[in-house]
Amino acid sequence: MGYFLRLLQLLSTCVAFSLVAGVSTLQAAAGSWSIFVWCFCFVMTLIILIVELCGLQSRLHLSWDGFLITCASCATFLCLSGSVIFATACIQLLPHSPFGDHAIAVTAFSSLASVAYATEVVWTCARSGEFSCSVLTLPGLFHRLEIFVACIIFAFISSPHLYVHQPALEWCVAVYSICFLLSAVTLLLNWYNWDNRLPVPVPLVHLGLTLLSALLYASAVVLWPLYQFNGEFGGQPQRSSDVSCRDKLTSYICTWDQRLAVAVLTAVNLLIYVVDLVDLARRFFY
Repeated sequence: MGYFLRLLQLLSTCVAFSLVAGVSTLQAAAGSWSIFVWCFCFVMTLIILIVELCGLQSRLHLSWDGFLITCASCATFLCLSGSVIFATACIQLLPHSPFGDHAIAVTAFSSLASVAYATEVVWTCARSGEFSCSVLTLPGLFHRLEIFVACIIFAFISSPHLYVHQPALEWCVAVYSICFLLSAVTLLLNWYNWDNRLPVPVPLVHLGLTLLSALLYASAVVLWPLYQFNGEFGGQPQRSSDVSCRDKLTSYICTWDQRLAVAVLTAVNLLIYVVDLVDLARRFFY
């Protein structure tokens, strides 16, 4: 079952990328994010398959099932985001493009990859025999949602011209990167058995990292909209003032839309961190 799911994941991501790579119009629609998602998931799955075929997982000092669950759950969110972003772009491009069948096929294979990765999460949890599988608990779900939203934010800020002109906006980008790394560290603590290796309890480390991330995101929630949409700080309060939004032939998502999407996603991730913080504090103190 595991090898079958790996092959299905490799096939679906490879076909999605190949169809996009063969048509320049679809490349413009997919953007760098969707292409990166399919390539990253393909390479990650290929490496996992090679490790399992060679029997190298026993030499890695980590919980292999926990590692597989984390990779598969993150790949599920990534492929799902790639499908949504690509399909949304094609809705605007299809009236002007003769490659409608290719776009539908790409969306279908990307969605198939999401289903294959989600199936692997459920199957691995059932096979490992762990009743309290980490991905099915609230802390595990919160960590993966935080990483997922951060990845979507990175997709929208892939253009440096959105933030290089203001130190405050560069700070927001640094916040997204730092919090992404902190969430990754939290996942690493879950993979390894660090209970007896750290001078402080692991739940307290999780609580501290989550608190720090929530404070950093709170600053980004204030600074990003202030410097992007307030005219006194060099922002553009109205969408019509952005020249790129009036040129529909060169970009399906204009710069102002990207700024708004990042502002909304920042607020969403702050909410996730706050809920995660409250849940961790309840578990630690009670």
